[in-house]
Amino acid sequence: MEKFLSCDWGTSSFRLRLVNAHTAHVVRGEKNQKGIAAIYTLWKQANANIETRLSFYLSVINEAISEFENKLGISLDDVPLVISGMASASIGMMELPYAMLPFPVDGSGPVVQIINRNEEIARPIYIVSGARSENDVMRGEETQLVGAIQSPSREKQLFIFPGTHSKHVTVENNQAVSIKTYMTGEIFELLAEKSVLAHSIEEATGLEHTSNQNAFEKGVRHSMEHDLLHHAFLVRTNDLFSLATKQENHYYLSGLLIGSELNRLNNSDYPIITLVSDKKLHELYAIALKIKGFDNVQYYDAAEALVRGQLLILHAS
Repeated sequence: MEKFLSCDWGTSSFRLRLVNAHTAHVVRGEKNQKGIAAIYTLWKQANANIETRLSFYLSVINEAISEFENKLGISLDDVPLVISGMASASIGMMELPYAMLPFPVDGSGPVVQIINRNEEIARPIYIVSGARSENDVMRGEETQLVGAIQSPSREKQLFIFPGTHSKHVTVENNQAVSIKTYMTGEIFELLAEKSVLAHSIEEATGLEHTSNQNAFEKGVRHSMEHDLLHHAFLVRTNDLFSLATKQENHYYLSGLLIGSELNRLNNSDYPIITLVSDKKLHELYAIALKIKGFDNVQYYDAAEALVRGQLLILHAS
């Protein structure tokens, strides 16, 4: 196998990448807004016959691959396709059971549904399902987790996947043993856009402005006082009494919520913490973890982790 197609099919977006199967290097990638939620709505509008569901979703994939082939000037027939994310959810192309914790993180743990090549499908398709514990779930992060493992280790490690629903996954003896979800990103969005705080916040440019970083760090430190509901209202009074700009408030609230997410972490519990994220969220979480006394923090790019994880899962399937 020289190459494979990597698909990250999320709720709101569709990402397709052509990957060198020897190096996990992305040759080229494309992204559109044809996420699972939008395709599910279209399928429902087009009669929503359960017997046509898979074919409907496959037509979306085939169209995207055809456009990809035209841009690359090559045929991608027979090139395996690995799909992670929401494709295996209840609104996806087919609903698959979750992999139960604990499971090995070498690529053999996730549940994988293989669709073999036929008249309708020009390549084998591997659909990766999510993972669950007794009371929590993740979908997509299980693939990133496999890809972010640097080397086998019996040490207890924590992997943090920041996002709308931030995931904390504990790995011990080379097995994923627990999942904890924190609604950090969603709570931030609700407070910043739907609450009384909305008029006191503006989207900020970045931490290159010292005042923004100071506001973020202040929010993290206030989170350590375990008084979230009170400190959240300070966003309003900061603006009301001209104590902070609206952009500084953006970072103050972000620091407050990220800090609250990390509050229960104990330095002695995790010899290694790995952040699996994009650069922007990595910067914020790295600052927050440092303030809280964690110096043992590693970073793995989320997109690279997904591609590498898919390759390892493909080899193990």
